[in-house]
Amino acid sequence: MVNNLDISSAMTIKLDDKLPEYPKFKEKVRRAPKRDLTLNDREIKLALKNALRYVPENLHEILAPEFLDELMEHGRIYGYRFMPKERIYGKPIDEYKGKCVEGKAFQVMIDNNLDHEVALYPYELVTYGETGQVCQNWMQYQLLKKYLEELTDEQTLAVMSGHPLGLFKSHKTSPRVILSNGLMIGMFDNPHDWAKATAMGVSSYGQMTAGGWMYIGPQGIVHGTFNTLINAGRKELGIPGDKDLAGHLFITSGLGGMSGAQPKAVEIANGVGIIAEVDYSRIETRFNQGWVSKITDDLEEAFEIAKKYMDKKQTISIAYHGNIVDLLEYAVNNNIQVDLLSDQTSCHVPYDGGYCPKGLTFDERTELLNNDREKFAEYVNKSLGEHFRAVKTLVERGTYFFDYGNAFMKAVFDSGVKEIAKNGVDTSEGFIFPSYVEDIMGPMLFDYGYGPFRWVCLSGKTEDLRKTDQAAMSVIDPNRRGQDRDNYIWIRDAEKNQLVVGTQARILYQDALGRRDIALKFNEMVREGVVGPIMLGRDHHDTGGTDSPFRETSNIYDGSNVTADMAIHCYAGNAARGMSLVALHNGGGVGISKSINGGFGMVLDGSERVDDILKKSIPWDTMVGVSRRSWARNEHSIETTIEYNKKFDGQDHITIPFVANDDLIEKTLNNYNQ
Repeated sequence: MVNNLDISSAMTIKLDDKLPEYPKFKEKVRRAPKRDLTLNDREIKLALKNALRYVPENLHEILAPEFLDELMEHGRIYGYRFMPKERIYGKPIDEYKGKCVEGKAFQVMIDNNLDHEVALYPYELVTYGETGQVCQNWMQYQLLKKYLEELTDEQTLAVMSGHPLGLFKSHKTSPRVILSNGLMIGMFDNPHDWAKATAMGVSSYGQMTAGGWMYIGPQGIVHGTFNTLINAGRKELGIPGDKDLAGHLFITSGLGGMSGAQPKAVEIANGVGIIAEVDYSRIETRFNQGWVSKITDDLEEAFEIAKKYMDKKQTISIAYHGNIVDLLEYAVNNNIQVDLLSDQTSCHVPYDGGYCPKGLTFDERTELLNNDREKFAEYVNKSLGEHFRAVKTLVERGTYFFDYGNAFMKAVFDSGVKEIAKNGVDTSEGFIFPSYVEDIMGPMLFDYGYGPFRWVCLSGKTEDLRKTDQAAMSVIDPNRRGQDRDNYIWIRDAEKNQLVVGTQARILYQDALGRRDIALKFNEMVREGVVGPIMLGRDHHDTGGTDSPFRETSNIYDGSNVTADMAIHCYAGNAARGMSLVALHNGGGVGISKSINGGFGMVLDGSERVDDILKKSIPWDTMVGVSRRSWARNEHSIETTIEYNKKFDGQDHITIPFVANDDLIEKTLNNYNQ
């Protein structure tokens, strides 16, 4: 029979058999609330055995009771003892050990995700979105680092929900890392069964860019938020294309990892924003980072400041320390005109702490989560109903409300408010309020291929980021489309707007060929020694990265919005073309079973090999989404696909739909029914 000594002898990459010292926790670091624990005795035993399999047998007797305490106290086993004692942050790439540039690059990205300045709950490996983890526990983190140090340019590391399965021989044009997070078999693909799986240590919620190691702080969403706000103003408030939100009020909630972009975006758009947040530590973080300008816990003062700046047509962002429902009800009761309204709390997990109900302080919310989840759920359901009624009243008075893809409307529906559904029965026909993808991002950006292209200067040098900004700007033709004009101004002003939190990174909404040309320009700069190595990636919340009827595919109306073919093909196609890292996740942004999303990371080392991969993979990564949207008969995507087919005649060819006449369909149906 095989014993643990045989097992240890068969591995050269493994955790040490020396017990690390237990860490000291800093008081002011945010901690995740206790996660829901529904395991029976058999499953608790499995959870312990699953955690102990990472560590040598001589440590089991000490760690077993420690891991059990963690499970019962926190709802998960995090393996705190294995957390690094030194500061974690994205260091310059040359400070990492590794046998290939990709192996070192991924370590930069992982550590940037867990930087205390970046991560939401760094001790629990949660980067953003309340539950989005880099990996499940600190044993996985330590093992991942060891594997990445050994990774060569002819191997691929397989990672399953944070677990490094191992290194396998491949070739130089293969992905260096293939990873997935939270994928569940159909009948078990629901929050309850997934929660059991993750508590047992066999699944992980990667969100979108947390478990894909491509998070770049709140900057990762700020350009998309800016695009949403400015285009909402153009569409609903009649603002001309060359003007901004001066004199207009935007109200929303959330100042966490992704929602923290909102105040910065509204200031770049020159509007006035009031953002409600119940967790003062998140307000403090954004204020210290310069991402929100004013703090108040007084409703009257918040609106007085807003009016003063609106009258002067000057910009300001105001963090209201309090509940969004109280803020909205104050606006309703005092007949305050709100121009734009949204919400960015983590409503994909409303009962796990993602939504703090009216009537509870943040500390009371955490206490109830730990001790009486049933009572907490009652508070959440009641508050969501009141939240909905306040929104509905403001909309009736002329406010433009849009769901920001955080599953707010689905959460309201699930709380028992059926009238938020268009048909008042189920969500099959959507909701009475638009998703921002339906109204804005889909038709104005995604249908053309514009999405959240991003890059990280792995040298950590500010001057490298400055040079890449200039290079990207040189590729953009501001006279081509309105979107390109917006992009040119965005990248021109990026440094002035002080967007960097964590390592030196940038976001730019760009279309397929724009991304390709910028990427090739960057690789040329690396080759010539102008800048150090660069990591390319994107948010999975993109033209072709994600299938989600409640967000990314909400403006696809041919019935395929509930299928997941696009994300799978995006992922597989990127692997086939040699992207450095390819990722496939369940649930990103809107929750388990509500989306499948695929992402990538591409390390630019200056080689011709990388040039070849970029030419094949970057257009595919975007055009797979444009093609899907075109096939759904989205007009702008059809236009973009026709243009693409002409440009790549003899190389690529995309199927384009013939559009049936609505009157003919109606006539045919009527004739049949007569």
